Amino acid sequence: MKALAARRHDRRAPVVLLLLALLITGALYAVLAPTSADAAPTAATADQVQTGEKLFQANCATCHGPDATGREGVPSLVGVGAAAVDFQVGTGRMPMQMNGPQAPAKPAQFDEDQIAALAAYVASLGAGPAVPTAEQVDGSLGDPASGMALFRTNCAMCHNAIGAGGALSEGKWAPNLWETTPTHVYEAMLTGPQSMPVFNDATLTPDEKRDIIAFLDLQGEGAPGGITLGSLGPVSEGLWAWVVGMGLLIGAAVWIGARSS
Repeated sequence: MKALAARRHDRRAPVVLLLLALLITGALYAVLAPTSADAAPTAATADQVQTGEKLFQANCATCHGPDATGREGVPSLVGVGAAAVDFQVGTGRMPMQMNGPQAPAKPAQFDEDQIAALAAYVASLGAGPAVPTAEQVDGSLGDPASGMALFRTNCAMCHNAIGAGGALSEGKWAPNLWETTPTHVYEAMLTGPQSMPVFNDATLTPDEKRDIIAFLDLQGEGAPGGITLGSLGPVSEGLWAWVVGMGLLIGAAVWIGARSS
């Protein structure tokens, strides 16, 4: 008994207990933590992957490397998943026309089948986020009120409170989201393209992402408040009030002065 008691008070015991606790915590997190990484979609056929590889070698390998592991200043595509490819290529951001602070959206250079083939090939290189399903991006199934709160908490600082977009630092910008398809909005949240942070399923659940899409769907339907003034919020509204309000006050002062004289 004395020997056991002596070991229990050993100076190394706290270190051992701490390491044991860290190991247990890491094991539990690996088992229980949610993840947005999915395996390559089973619907992709070998022919589709082969077609995607040919398209990649002809159009993407110059920058990303023949094995898609990237080059200096160009990211690796291993593990980015099909969703990243569908977003970047589907919005025309890739292939880029020229280097710049940010790749702008432009008409897509590939059709839907080619984009799906490219996505299937990149997905085959390593597990990553898959293209969302039609149900996941159906705004009619979401809650716009919840989406508004989530959007203004997580997205409004860059995209404006109603998704109108705005300028960022170093020549970058947050795009207008009203004309972005629900699938591309979901994929952007899932993959975090360019300056955008990643909102994986541990940060925003699939239902919360759909709520944000429901909120954005309503913003594109019109301006219930009347003139949008560029949808820039208090900046344009304050300028309008200052110019019109001060103009009226100056005009009134001139009129009163003229009448009194």
